[in-house]
Amino acid sequence: MPQQKNEGEGSRTAARKYNEGARKTAERGVNEKPEALSDDERRELERAEREGRERAKEIDPAVSRDYDKPSR
Repeated sequence: MPQQKNEGEGSRTAARKYNEGARKTAERGVNEKPEALSDDERRELERAEREGRERAKEIDPAVSRDYDKPSR
């Protein structure tokens, strides 16, 4: 029986392609070192982070939480 083009929900073909891509990405991330940022790139990222924090309603307590200490 020939394979249908529409496999419906839970497509095995799509799942296989996704899993292969995720595996390749994970392997590449483990083996490759990140590129060092230039001074301009670093400043741009820091500026963007500052702008984002200025618009935030509040700082997420999980960002700087010490999980060794009880919360209350």
